[in-house]
Order: sequence, then C-alpha cells, then structure tokens
Amino acid sequence: MSILIDTYPGRHLKIRNKTYLYFGGTSYLGVQTDADFQALVLSSIRRYGSNYGASRKSNIQLSIYEKAEKYLASWVGSEASISMSSGYLAGQLLGSHFNGPDYKLFYAPNSHSALYQPNSKPYTTYTTLNIALREHLDLQKKEIPVVFVDSIDFSGCNYPSFEILKTLPLAPCILVVDDSHGIGVVGDNGSGVFRTLLTVPCKEIILCASLGKALGLQAGAVFGTRNRIDQLMTTDFYGGASPAAPFYLAYFLEAAEIYNTKRALLQKNIAHFLKVFDRKELLHFMPQYPVFGYSDPNLTAHLKKKNIIVTDFKYPTEDTYATSRIVLSAAHTIGDIETLANALNEFE
Repeated sequence: MSILIDTYPGRHLKIRNKTYLYFGGTSYLGVQTDADFQALVLSSIRRYGSNYGASRKSNIQLSIYEKAEKYLASWVGSEASISMSSGYLAGQLLGSHFNGPDYKLFYAPNSHSALYQPNSKPYTTYTTLNIALREHLDLQKKEIPVVFVDSIDFSGCNYPSFEILKTLPLAPCILVVDDSHGIGVVGDNGSGVFRTLLTVPCKEIILCASLGKALGLQAGAVFGTRNRIDQLMTTDFYGGASPAAPFYLAYFLEAAEIYNTKRALLQKNIAHFLKVFDRKELLHFMPQYPVFGYSDPNLTAHLKKKNIIVTDFKYPTEDTYATSRIVLSAAHTIGDIETLANALNEFE
C-alpha cells in the first residue's frame, strides 16, 4: 500500500503524526538531506538557474556539460561519457541506438526496464540466455549481439565477481551494463564497476547509470569509447532531449569530499549492522553493499510494528514480483542500526 508523505524521507518518516525509522529508497550516501551538500546545491542554482531547456546541439552551449562529462569519464575509467536528464533516458538512448537491423538484443534476467525496447523482455535465467546467444552465434547471423545486464541486480549473480558473465560467449558481443545501483557506492572512490568489467572478454563495453541514487543528482550518464559516444551524440534521441539541469553537474563536481566522507560512513554502518545482526539467514545480501533483500512479507509487517518502514512494493509494475529490501544509508546513526538489528533479531 502506498504511503503519502509531505517531506523528503531521510532517516525518518512521519505518517499520521507518528514517526518511523526509514530503511528504504536508494539514497545510499544520504546526501539529499545533508546540510553541506544542500549548500552546494543552492550555490549552483544561483549560478546556473533551476533548469536549462535547450538542446545540447543549440548554438549557445554551457561549458559545464563538457567539463562534467570529462570528469565523469576519468572517474569511471572510460574514454568518454555523455550526460542525460535521467538514468532512464540514458538507458533508453542505448536501447534505441541498438534497436536496428545491425544488432540483436539480448536482455539478461533482472535487467532494468530502462533498457527495454518495445516487445522486448528479459530471459528468465542465465542458462536460457546462454543457449540463445550460442544459437545466434552458431547460425552466423550478421546481427551483432548486444547483451544488456544490471551490474547489481540484487540476486547476487553479477556484482561483485561477475562470474556468471564469464560463462557467456561474450567475445563477439557488445555488453551494455546498467550501473545505477553501483555508481557512487562500489569501486575505487565510488566509481562503479566499469574498470572491473574490463576483465570480461567482449567486443565492447558500454555502461549507463542513473546519478540520482547514491550521488543525489537528477541526471543520467553513458560511458564508453570515444567513437561510440560520438555516435550517440549525433542521434535525434540525444539532440531532441533537454539535458540535465546544469546546476546538478556543477555541484557534483564540487562534492567529491562529501561523497568520500559519506561512503566511509556507509561502510561503517554496514559493518556495524552485520556485527549486531544475528539472524543473517533472514536476508540475502552482497559484500560491503547496503541493501538486504528478503521474501517473507511477514517481515515487513513485523518491522512496521517496531516503527520501521522499509522498501516493499511491486516493481516496475503491479504484475511483477515484490521488491522487499532493507536499505542502510550513510545518514543512519549507530542507534538507528542497532534498533533495526534488534527488531530483526526478534522476528519469529
């Protein structure tokens, strides 16, 4: 059931004048409610305004975009990058770019709907994906296979080792990876999984991501070779879309110290939770990652009785499986973490 609230959910939610601890959402670093981070936001708005509705191909162009995109590419480890107004749009840009006669699209299990094209759907298992890829290659069809996956799909199949990708015949394939839940959290200085994926043998690696989760800015990005990024920039899809508001990218460039501090706090919270939480069989989780999934709907009700709200809804549509997750953030205090752990330890 949906819960309507009037303010941004940080550590707490207030529902009908009752306060709950909140362990949900995707604000992994907790920057959205951080005072220092908000000060950067306000300063950037004063310089760049609240929005910029012109095409990136306009005759008047703001230099902040090129500056931010060079920084993003260097940070993530790719040759080049482009920014978009959302992670969903970044995924759709790639999906539409490859949705043509020269390519054949293959969607891995649990890949995000942002990557999908009309009438496409993911394979239900990596075994069926593997078989389909090999059949396509054995027939020596001219279409280049493009494999779409999520770096962190919460099943544990990919991040952190990506061993399952190494079982696929990827050498002649283009690999498109959505790193929306990784960037800002995992990798060196939160740079995501791009450098890790360079060990996966494939024809080409392209990464897309929302920057609105851990990093707290309403924008998306695509990372890849200079040649591929140049191709994407010539498309009507890219040229016809308004860019991310420039103030987002401006404060992102100034927030590195805040991000680093918050990542350290997040890892401290994860470590403390695992220390005081005894019932680890209740949850499935990944090393050094702040999301803890479960499948028992009774656990959601139990936590609510303990004045704790978590993520629990069907996603992306009402016809799909429930997303039941406990999410730690850098904004949580040690007391919050211990309250959560005690509630879980008491679940029967």
